[in-house]
Amino acid sequence: MRRSPDQGPRPSARERILDAAADVMRTDGLARATTKRIAGAASCSEALLYKHFPEKQDIFLAVLQERSPRLPPLGEAAGAGEVRDILTAITARLIAFYALNFPMAAALFGDHALLTAHRAALETRGAGPQAPSSSITAHLQEEIARGRVSATCDADATARLLTGAALHEGFLAGYTGTPVDDAEGLAARLVDSLAL
Repeated sequence: MRRSPDQGPRPSARERILDAAADVMRTDGLARATTKRIAGAASCSEALLYKHFPEKQDIFLAVLQERSPRLPPLGEAAGAGEVRDILTAITARLIAFYALNFPMAAALFGDHALLTAHRAALETRGAGPQAPSSSITAHLQEEIARGRVSATCDADATARLLTGAALHEGFLAGYTGTPVDDAEGLAARLVDSLAL
């Protein structure tokens, strides 16, 4: 079907592939999201798909990086704004990220070879599931150093509690098939319960 001029320019092949991959992976899981199926959903050939993404892992990582809620940058956040508000925003985005991506990522654990390949791909990129918790820990340590959070705060435990709670909400959303109603409100309750 031809696009009308008011629809704007047609997305690039790479963008169509990522949109299709995100849909297929979230619907059917990573293990069943074949390159043939993704190419079909993107209305392109597998050869074109491989031109943009040499490995299936590259598609998965690009979907996570470009088609998922992003964490606010924490490097400059220390000392800027209320600690509670920053942690609430981070936790709300983590809830949205895990709720959106849990069904896709859960498939990794059903296929040992796929999990091993995925783990290796993340390691070569310096990425992995520990990144959100590590980032929150570093942020809290900086806030402790600035005196904005109590020195008795266990930054690592607090970060693990927040990311763990967000992951739990993602699991529940994936399991029940219902979206998280109020990620921001839930995140605020979680942060307030820590009494920082």
